[in-house]
Amino acid sequence: MRRPHWPRRVFAQLLLSQTVVTVGVTAVTAGLFLAPVSRELDRDAMQRALSIAQVTAQDEVIARAAEARDAAVVQRNAEQIRLATGASFVVITDVDGIRLSHTDPGRIGQRVSTDPEPALRGESVTAIQQGTLGRTARGKVPLRAVDGRIVGEVSVGISDDSIRHRLMSMATGILLCAGVGLAAGLAATLVLARRLKRRTHNIAVADIAALLVEREAMLHGIREGMVALDPDGRIRLANDEAVRLLALPDDCVGRSVDQVLPQGRLADVLAGRIEGTDLPAVRDDRVLVVNRMATPDGGAVTTLRDRTELESLVRELDNTRSLTEALRAQDHEHANRMHTLLGLLELGRHEQAAEFISEQSGSHAAVAAEVSEQVQDPHVAALLAGKTAVAAERGIELVLSADSHLPDAAVDARALVTVVGNLIDNALDAAAGPGPALAAGGPVRGALPPGAVFFPGRSPAGAGPSAGTSAGSRRPVVEVALRADGPVLLVEVGDSGPGVAPELRTRIFEEGWTSKQAPAHRPRGLGLAMVARLVERAGGTISVGEAQLGGARFTVRLPEALHIAPVEA
Repeated sequence: MRRPHWPRRVFAQLLLSQTVVTVGVTAVTAGLFLAPVSRELDRDAMQRALSIAQVTAQDEVIARAAEARDAAVVQRNAEQIRLATGASFVVITDVDGIRLSHTDPGRIGQRVSTDPEPALRGESVTAIQQGTLGRTARGKVPLRAVDGRIVGEVSVGISDDSIRHRLMSMATGILLCAGVGLAAGLAATLVLARRLKRRTHNIAVADIAALLVEREAMLHGIREGMVALDPDGRIRLANDEAVRLLALPDDCVGRSVDQVLPQGRLADVLAGRIEGTDLPAVRDDRVLVVNRMATPDGGAVTTLRDRTELESLVRELDNTRSLTEALRAQDHEHANRMHTLLGLLELGRHEQAAEFISEQSGSHAAVAAEVSEQVQDPHVAALLAGKTAVAAERGIELVLSADSHLPDAAVDARALVTVVGNLIDNALDAAAGPGPALAAGGPVRGALPPGAVFFPGRSPAGAGPSAGTSAGSRRPVVEVALRADGPVLLVEVGDSGPGVAPELRTRIFEEGWTSKQAPAHRPRGLGLAMVARLVERAGGTISVGEAQLGGARFTVRLPEALHIAPVEA
């Protein structure tokens, strides 16, 4: 014989279980309601029997007849009272408990079946007892003569059948109400089951458990951060990647975004205060792309992609492309110089050719020597050399101030290169943008060769005044200053671009904010935001003001950026 199986579908289980529960609750409720009603009916019957007995005991005729043991008079009067009150029996005994009246005349003269002693002692008794006439509600009182002597007992009973009849007449209404409640409960259960069937797509309970396990494994296994928020903005779920990317605390679930993230663009995007798709944001030194989608219940699901490595590769690709273009231009310029040298030799002007060679090699050697003397950190020196080539190709003069000095003692050379490199990139973009320097036909190279745009605070021989100081120069300029004071490093980068309006000098450090057209391969508005985060994490400060060149000047102060050299004894 096969055992019945519990239904697998969610709605079927709900329907069956709710039906059983509803029927059980209705039955128990009806029973709990009927039980006190039954007890109340029993008490009412006993009290009624006692009242009839008390009234009967006050009849002097019955008392005198009982004292004289005149059974005929007692029987006649007792039957009249029984018929008038509707009682099941009215039994009167003498002081010995011998019946003087009974509904069955054959039992007169016999001792009563229940104990008469309490009533014969003068007590009034009520009880549900089993006697010769069955189960009855009884009331017993003493029968007293005129002088107060107890001459017998009066016992009145009301049949249990009459009590049950009254109970059943009341139970009909109770059961009817219970039936209506049961029907309403079953209807509500059916509606709820059908709704659950639609919401769960009629899947089995085991499938729901499997889906939950698979969801947890998928959410915590994917390499994309995911944060789910409830309608109140509290974190409902955060997978492992989101915890890593956002540096969330272990107890982030149940807390709002503003409680677990610092104020800024990232918190605004997650909380829905900033809307859009593929929004860039910065968390510490990580570049993230954030997308937020609202859910039907009023919450939201936010996905996070880490673009830090991709952003670094894109920047390296941009630098490589710029260096390639610079090398191409220098190769073209080198070919021109070789042609010039060849022409001088063919014309027989050997002295001029030798002078030309000395001038070119000496100029580059002098510049390299002065750069290495001022900037001893190899990483920053290499960065400046690379940015010089980029600036030269774009027609911009990159100047290192004469008072710059950077020892080879950087605590975090990688972070320093990131800060200086981003500031120079931003200054180059600003200097090359539309402005006074470019409005009249573009940069003017004049006597400056393309490879000699980087020099420490002075113009090369024959180039005239510095482009940054000459009032008539039209060439865009970017000036860099690096100054060390013990462990403190001061970085200043100025440009000859249009500058930054005072009302925008705080917004430019926000993630995603830019005044330039974003290229197709990557978003803008991340360089200055990353610089600000790195400076803040190092305990430094960054500010923007007006440069002497006419554009913007960014000033960074890093209090613990350099190692202090030991003092020799």
